[in-house]
Amino acid sequence: MDDRRRRRSSDPLVALHYQLSSARARGDLDAIVVADPSGVVVAGAGSWPICEELAAYAPLLADGAWAQMSTQVSSRVEALRHEVDVRAVEVGGQEVLLCTRQKRRVEALEAIEASSRDLDEAARGVSRILMNAAA
Repeated sequence: MDDRRRRRSSDPLVALHYQLSSARARGDLDAIVVADPSGVVVAGAGSWPICEELAAYAPLLADGAWAQMSTQVSSRVEALRHEVDVRAVEVGGQEVLLCTRQKRRVEALEAIEASSRDLDEAARGVSRILMNAAA
């Protein structure tokens, strides 16, 4: 089987960084981050302040149970809603949030579909790495 990975590590945090850095480059992303359900950075690629902000707001922006917010939504959360994609990834019965912000918001259908495929691939890599670390 042909392996596309160029960099490897047995350390799960380094492996996550490699996975996220690769996804960031492929998707022309400003940042990509894995956050826990409370909004804490697990791993990220991109500017650290941006990764921390994305992680902090990811639970508020995610679909599903985490998306329940009060009527007093801050203007920053509303602004991020139009810039950020968040996806819940299940890892061994636990969910983490994979959050991305593109360098430029593209409305073309092809770009959105490509971004979704890149995010799917990154989610599979994050899940694989974290499952191996838990084993």
